[in-house]
Amino acid sequence: MNKVQIIGTGSYVPENVVTNEDLSKMVDTTDEWIATRTGIRERRISTGENTSQISTKAALKAIESANIKAKDIDLIIVATLTPDCFTPSTACIVQKNIGAVNAVCFDLSAACTGFIYALDTASQFIITGRYSNALVIGAETLSKILNWKDRSTCVLFGDGAGAAVIKTSDNNETISFYTASDGSKGDYLRSENVPVVNPFVKKSYALYDDNYIHMDGKEIFKFAVNAMGETIKKLLEQSGESIDNIKYIVPHQANLRIIDFTAKRLKIDSSKFFVNLNKFGNTSAASIAIALDDLVRSNMLKPKDKIMLVGFGGGLTYGGAIFQWN
Repeated sequence: MNKVQIIGTGSYVPENVVTNEDLSKMVDTTDEWIATRTGIRERRISTGENTSQISTKAALKAIESANIKAKDIDLIIVATLTPDCFTPSTACIVQKNIGAVNAVCFDLSAACTGFIYALDTASQFIITGRYSNALVIGAETLSKILNWKDRSTCVLFGDGAGAAVIKTSDNNETISFYTASDGSKGDYLRSENVPVVNPFVKKSYALYDDNYIHMDGKEIFKFAVNAMGETIKKLLEQSGESIDNIKYIVPHQANLRIIDFTAKRLKIDSSKFFVNLNKFGNTSAASIAIALDDLVRSNMLKPKDKIMLVGFGGGLTYGGAIFQWN
């Protein structure tokens, strides 16, 4: 069986910066209130770019980083809960935009864990020899499903895209994964579909009459801390690694309190956690991918450093990965 490695990363965020101070003029909040409860200082919000456009820009950077050509890619997976449209898929639009004429393309929906799920799915295709070079993208324009009058949600999220290119490993190292789901708690974080207009449907079964993000913050916090803890323990157990051998943990960038609480509970030095949510907020499926690219381009990594990715999100979903940087 083949082994898998990440050979390039890329990311893109819209130019428009929305600070906590900006939001304080829109809803009843303050910079201090947001920052002390979340760690977020600002986020990027699209002024017109859609998910496929920001995905394309992240993809081109990842392809350049990987030193391959678009025609070399034979699989594209985009993880998103904010696609441009139901069809064509965001992945197919990206394929057209970058000229990846040989790629099979599809989208995947797993909310904030989406990039992990997509990376795992692409890796299994490569392990079995079905494909050779995969482009994995996490991208969101969450601003289009936010209620900008709801201070409990609009202060948390941002727009952006991150990407990674993976291929058959040239060495004995590979990516280890752990993924899980708990659909019984799915209503804790929910965004409805478009309203049904159908003469044969007499009753709406939607919980909400809009497509905004609705979240039970307290329940999500408890879930997130438990999910991160379980994922970290399972990854170490499955890979046989010690936490001391992990150079950096790249968590889903949702809330600094969740990350700090997890670090204290597991007695992990908080300096191991790479955090950039202060700049970008929670970008859902893009979060880990953007943070990974940020880490890579910071020149903080050395060959053979072990990296752990940890995600959690709507569904509810969670999971992670361990890999060696080469």
